[in-house]
Amino acid sequence: MIYEVREYVAAPGRLGAVLDLFTSATMPMLAKHGMELVSAGRTMIGEHSWGELVYTLRFDDLADLERKWNGMLADPEWVAALSAAEADGPLFATMRRRVLDAAPVVTA
Repeated sequence: MIYEVREYVAAPGRLGAVLDLFTSATMPMLAKHGMELVSAGRTMIGEHSWGELVYTLRFDDLADLERKWNGMLADPEWVAALSAAEADGPLFATMRRRVLDAAPVVTA
């Protein structure tokens, strides 16, 4: 099992559009392509407080992650939804992702 953490910092004035896209299109598309959403929220404390959407997905392994993301990113429904959301300009100032393993933490 692995986890992917994705952090999207909204372009100035675009957080509402980011959140709208996430709830109306991203979440349904994740489900359509078999991606398990573990958590989602906005950063409350820290860099980009309240201006960033962060979510975590769970996958079987890297091959599962790649297969599912490739399917979603090529889906005409997703392409249309993202294009429509960006009609007034870019949604994101930055995007960052990390993939974590599920290994237990070992202390000395």
